[in-house]
Amino acid sequence: MPSIPSFVHALRRGALAAGLLVAGLVVAAAAVAQPVQGERSAARSADYIVAVVNQELVTNGEVQQRVAAVRRDAAQSGARLPVDDELRRQVLEAMINERAQLTHARDSGMRIDEAELDRTVANVAAQNRIDLAQLRERLRSEGIDFTRFRNTLRDQMLLERVREREVNSRIRISEAEIDTLLASRASGAAPPEYNVAQLLIGVPEGAGEAEVAERRRVAEQALARARDGEDFAQLVNELSTGPKEQGGALGLRPADRLPELFVAAVAPLRAGQTAPQVLRSGAGFHVLKLLERRDGGLRVTQTRARHILLRPSSQLSESAAIERLAEFKQQVAAGAASFEQLARQNSEDGSAAQGGELGWASPGQFVPEFEDAMKSLQPEQISDPVVSRFGVHLIQVLERRTQAVDRKQQREIARNLLRERKFEAAYLEWSREVRARAYVEMREPPQ
Repeated sequence: MPSIPSFVHALRRGALAAGLLVAGLVVAAAAVAQPVQGERSAARSADYIVAVVNQELVTNGEVQQRVAAVRRDAAQSGARLPVDDELRRQVLEAMINERAQLTHARDSGMRIDEAELDRTVANVAAQNRIDLAQLRERLRSEGIDFTRFRNTLRDQMLLERVREREVNSRIRISEAEIDTLLASRASGAAPPEYNVAQLLIGVPEGAGEAEVAERRRVAEQALARARDGEDFAQLVNELSTGPKEQGGALGLRPADRLPELFVAAVAPLRAGQTAPQVLRSGAGFHVLKLLERRDGGLRVTQTRARHILLRPSSQLSESAAIERLAEFKQQVAAGAASFEQLARQNSEDGSAAQGGELGWASPGQFVPEFEDAMKSLQPEQISDPVVSRFGVHLIQVLERRTQAVDRKQQREIARNLLRERKFEAAYLEWSREVRARAYVEMREPPQ
């Protein structure tokens, strides 16, 4: 259920998420900060400046607008809000942080070019199912100047881009962290496979010390020659008392079908390397070369799903989006419409053209709220509306499969999971530093 913390989180994340434009950016233009130029904003009736942040200002009117918006959303969703003074303090604090971050973004040197901005404005209109002329008219009816809207949109794009770049640059994920996460999930892992070539210098049962020593010497000489670059298969044919077919190769075998002694020796090696020491077993002395390895793939349950995404905006509150998606679910259940059709017509996501199809996904590929809801569904089942930081989703699971994921894919999945876990802390650290560097002057109400 939405609450004031979730509202503040939405402010922090900005109007863009994962590079996807929020359809209702119209609302943002009404509350954009303007440079201090003769403090003309304070001239409005019953309005005054409550804070100056670098060269940006926050007015009482803007704070009251934001507080009213929070209250409207809370009334629709049933969220609990703090007392009035605390609510206003939290909203003002969030707006000060916004202004500080916006100044930082403008000073970063990063730019949004006009062509990109034009495409984004056109995309806003298309996602609201109107043309550019209708967008201008809607803005005019809401008292928003079109040039101001474009500048606000540019600022939001710039801020989101700088925020993502700088926060992500702070996140450090070590190989050891990835190893630890993978080890904690390794119960379903298939064993690695090795193709090992063996040169065996056998030791007869009951051999004396002198004979054992001589055979060790032969094995160590064979190892030295192999490490000097001589062809291993030829050495096997010349010296081995074991199988000589295929140059002593045992064939590709899972680790659990090889002697533990062999696995321990070749596990650290790359293909083409020779074990650094002669091994001793009951059969004799072994010189080993790793010909090929296939790291065991973790077997994971993958899900193929589709969704409809609605993004809350000034025209569509979060509670209204939830209600609308609940109606879509009822339509599909009654056979009045197909999920694919509704996704094509209504989803505000890049997957809309594919009927909401997201393809096969491994665990950790989606944000936790989405993934938790998806995991609870059976094939063909449709979720209730699910709220994430990207908007409100209606999810349908199409099918599932168990799939082996190779080592590279495992590590990428683990890296993404760790990055998601660390993002919030990294953002808070970045936000505090930006705020600490900003000039903030609090203003008292006029007497």
